[in-house]
Amino acid sequence: MTILELEHVSVSYDGIRNAVDDVSFSVQEGEIISLVGESGSGKSTLLHCIQGLLPGGAAARGRITLFGKNMLELSAAERKRMRGEQIAMVFQDTGRYMNPITRIGGQFTSYLKLHLDQSKEELLELERTMLRKVNLEDTERILHSYPFELSGGMRQRVGIAIALSLHPRLLLADEPTSALDVTVQAQVVKELAALCRQEGATIIIVTHNMGVAAHISDKIGVMQSGRLVEWGTVEQVIRHPKEAYTQSLLSAIAELDDTRLLKQKQE
Repeated sequence: MTILELEHVSVSYDGIRNAVDDVSFSVQEGEIISLVGESGSGKSTLLHCIQGLLPGGAAARGRITLFGKNMLELSAAERKRMRGEQIAMVFQDTGRYMNPITRIGGQFTSYLKLHLDQSKEELLELERTMLRKVNLEDTERILHSYPFELSGGMRQRVGIAIALSLHPRLLLADEPTSALDVTVQAQVVKELAALCRQEGATIIIVTHNMGVAAHISDKIGVMQSGRLVEWGTVEQVIRHPKEAYTQSLLSAIAELDDTRLLKQKQE
């Protein structure tokens, strides 16, 4: 079932140049989609446009149909009602979006209260459950910690736990590991993909890392200068890229072994 369809979507910040230029694609329920490309290619802008988080002054054209509704025509209140249970987002550096003087537990509870009418004890149990799902076993310490007391990887896992706590049907992840040490990146991405499979969530992940995309995705979209220049399955994009730009991305990753990655993907 198609849950998201973009038709000729363009976004401009200045009314002159398009940061996203005439992008069209569709996403099926349960898929993991990766959008790859260099910095400034429009990946994050596209994700923020889907979520309805473009800054004031930005103009979006085209059609974004999510669960049968055109997101570009919804009011701010209508988009807000969809967030949480229908669509959620994991940001590039979750710590930047956390209140530095409020404990993790307080911030987690505040988010849940926006959507759930449950007792304090029920909310606390849900928070503990979600933290354990992202491999944060010391739940009491995490919930009583301030953001600065946690490592970058732990904060990012907290962000994933919060985003998935209401079981959204679509999760948007904007470079969710780029702020982490390289030794942690692969582990967090693998956990995110596995958890989305477990929760039955569809995911669109923005990344500059073609190796990550090849490892976790069902389909890959390649963006260049605001345009979607390549779209297909992992095997199509990795083994048979049509665009010279895609080939350059692949050749620039010395450690990328497509046979190994495709074999891991199939496993």
